[in-house]
Amino acid sequence: MSTDQVSYASMAAPVKQTPAHPICPITAAEIRQSAHLIRSLYPAKTDFSFKVITLEEPDKAHLVPYLDAEHSRGRLPHIDRKTFVCYYLRNTDKFHEATVNLSQRRVESNVRLGPNVHGPGDWEEILQVEKIALEDEGVRAEIAKLGLPKGTAVISDPWIYGSDGINDDRRMYQCFLYMRDPNDPPNVDSNHYAFPLAISPVVDCVDLKVIRIDMCPTGADHATKEAQASWIPPPNEYTPEHQKLRTDLKPLNVVQPEGASFKVTKVGETGEIIEWQKWSFRVGFNQREGMVLYDVRYAGRSLFYRLALSDMNIPYGDPRAPFHKKAAFDLGDAGAGAMANNLKLGCDCLGSIHYLSAVLATAEGEPMPMENVVCVHEQDAGIGWKHTNYRTGRAAVVRSRELVIQSIITVANYEYIMAFMFNQAGELTYEVRATGIVSTQPIDEGVEVPWGTIVHPGVLAVHHQHIFSLRVDPAIDGHANRLVYDEIHPMPVSDFNPHGVGYTVSETTVQESAGLDINYDTARTFKILNESSRNPVNGKAVGYKIHAPAFQKMVADPDSFHHKRAEFADHNIYVTKYHDGELYAGGKYTNQSRGGAGVRAWANRKEPIVDADIVVWLQFGLQHVTRIEDFPVMPCEIIKVQLKPVNFFDKNPALDVPPSNQEFNRSTLVTEQHKQPTVEGRVGEEGVVCCSSKL
Repeated sequence: MSTDQVSYASMAAPVKQTPAHPICPITAAEIRQSAHLIRSLYPAKTDFSFKVITLEEPDKAHLVPYLDAEHSRGRLPHIDRKTFVCYYLRNTDKFHEATVNLSQRRVESNVRLGPNVHGPGDWEEILQVEKIALEDEGVRAEIAKLGLPKGTAVISDPWIYGSDGINDDRRMYQCFLYMRDPNDPPNVDSNHYAFPLAISPVVDCVDLKVIRIDMCPTGADHATKEAQASWIPPPNEYTPEHQKLRTDLKPLNVVQPEGASFKVTKVGETGEIIEWQKWSFRVGFNQREGMVLYDVRYAGRSLFYRLALSDMNIPYGDPRAPFHKKAAFDLGDAGAGAMANNLKLGCDCLGSIHYLSAVLATAEGEPMPMENVVCVHEQDAGIGWKHTNYRTGRAAVVRSRELVIQSIITVANYEYIMAFMFNQAGELTYEVRATGIVSTQPIDEGVEVPWGTIVHPGVLAVHHQHIFSLRVDPAIDGHANRLVYDEIHPMPVSDFNPHGVGYTVSETTVQESAGLDINYDTARTFKILNESSRNPVNGKAVGYKIHAPAFQKMVADPDSFHHKRAEFADHNIYVTKYHDGELYAGGKYTNQSRGGAGVRAWANRKEPIVDADIVVWLQFGLQHVTRIEDFPVMPCEIIKVQLKPVNFFDKNPALDVPPSNQEFNRSTLVTEQHKQPTVEGRVGEEGVVCCSSKL
């Protein structure tokens, strides 16, 4: 990759712009201007395929003084507004990345990237690949051999090709074919994952053609066979009209008669500041990460500079070609922002809701409105704290309330429900709920394999992992932080500990950037501390501790491409020294990546990180050993990471939450009949449940 930074003056006419906050998401006008400035570098008829046009966040050295001045109501320094652009010259392998300075109306840098660096997919390209695969004469000939009933719809799921080091230098897609229920052709929502086919075309993205047709193994070994007519299994549908719905479920209404307790302040065209229960933060949204939180504070005290899901990897465990390459990087390969749902279309959030919308770029460099991609709402979280004085019988009890910042993405077969959750005790949780439909492949009758589960006749769901990396850029009372871990060890039996019941807690400071692991045998707990800020009661350094669940780290062999590419998947914690531009744990470009450009490589610099500007990468996930209950659609699998104050406050910060009582919460007995304004879910004539207001 060339690192030359070349400045290009724009020939475009000046565009009048209202100065935006440096971390506000980009606007439609900024997308158009960025694309225009890139086009101005080339001959007039050059055709472009824009992969990403997004905000180029300011260097931290410039943004921190800006935020400090903002909070102190001082004079705001000037920061140029910039965008990051990556694009192809259409129908070529010429992939570029550029920085566009919108304030100065010029392209600051424009670099063609080297071999084995490929851009992410986009919806236009995915639809094009589907069409190429299904219209190919060779693919049609293979499908014809199956003898399917007339009118059967065949579906193509394009997958990023992955990597195995074998003829994978060119950018490609591996397509997996399915069919909809051949006995119900009009049902466009038929669950095609119940009808996987053993035909898998490979599409070249430069020449835009099928270059190979792989036949998938359907037995217990690597052997494949030619397409042939076979028995067609029954359908397995998930849509409500195909179920006998329960009739004993009463309405559950979330009613906030005085509205929500949070406040949203609009900043410019795209900025949002949210304030709730002493919390304040900015919400951003971009093509790759989706939701991003900036400048997170509690009661005015700085906690986190930036929070976002950095990466996710889903490696599959079938060792046979072509399935051995299945290892999706859903953020880097496609983008959480690009795949975000419009939450207003369904009952995804309850209560008094605020929606955030965004704008992304199309492949043509035009704005693409993304409506209601984030919902903000409150929810009851059970009892926050309680104590009953058993001598007097008086109970003091407070119910916990959470503020939820939620987004949902659909990645072909899977859904991920992702939420930042704040509570009144100064705690922050990041939650992921995995649902949707497991990725399926055909299997012969009577065959069982140890790397998957049969979930439907002739249908195998392969075991796989979901490994996430949450990027935490801390600012605990400032930007000079350290990472430490506590461990609990038994005291040796001695005159001081004659009964062998004593134990102590030791604290170890992590000296240099590294990958680290949780040890549950010693209750190892990681903390982010600010040594220069001390608790007024006990004198300890203020901080936040990390609660991360246990998960099986990357199973694939360390020499495998799965392991090399998912640089974050081999440790519970990574800690690195902050460097501008290092945002993605798996590297900037994950499409057919080879590794060596992500957090493992950054940690291997072994930089000193004590009382420095650090970044902590939290890995969590689940080992999905598939089960029949995951089909035809899986119940939500829930995983959480929590950040909790440790010696940050001088007492329980939720002491001032008003007590829970009947006058405030207005609970009712089950036998009590009452009527009040409601938000109802009603079942329509076709069994579809939708939300409606009844005032």
